[in-house]
Amino acid sequence: MQKPTVQDLDAVLPQTQCGECSYPGCLPYAEAMIHGQASIDRCPPGGVTTLKALGKLLDVDPEPYLQAVEQATRPPQRAVIREDECIGCTKCIPACPVDVIIGSAKQMHTVLAHECTGCGLCVDPCPVDCIDLIEQPAETYDRDLARERFQAKNIRLLREQQEKERLYREKRQIKQAQNDPEQKDANAKRAYILEAMARAKARKK
Repeated sequence: MQKPTVQDLDAVLPQTQCGECSYPGCLPYAEAMIHGQASIDRCPPGGVTTLKALGKLLDVDPEPYLQAVEQATRPPQRAVIREDECIGCTKCIPACPVDVIIGSAKQMHTVLAHECTGCGLCVDPCPVDCIDLIEQPAETYDRDLARERFQAKNIRLLREQQEKERLYREKRQIKQAQNDPEQKDANAKRAYILEAMARAKARKK
């Protein structure tokens, strides 16, 4: 049997990106399993179907986990914002791992119903408790799209963090230069010369 890849494991996970497995998304959970750091029974949204699929890929008997997984399995769900109660605080927006909540500050927010994975991560940050999780008879979202959205958000957050770090380094370098005695002296001389040139120019006029 060919050894499975991280992508193979990720492909059978539900892509809710809910973190209920104690990992920050389906891909990190798949990476943990491939390295033998996590068991196959930690996906409540995936339930028994996902348990068996993971067991088959990793050549692990799912039988010992069946009862516990059956009890922990939760049905598909999606988030719904009671829009007339929304205060537009925007706290739910960064909590969504797949970027399917739209709205702006002090404006009504809404969830893209057909793309919501039902992770539930938007519920706790809401200060007015206006987000409900509605059970669904089946998944309503596209797993591949959810994976793409999750990855795109992580890339964007990484770029934003890198930009913040770059700006911080630049500000620190400027501050250090300003506090450097030699740099201060050079700046003072430059300022003196510029002022002298300005005075000379003014006299000529």
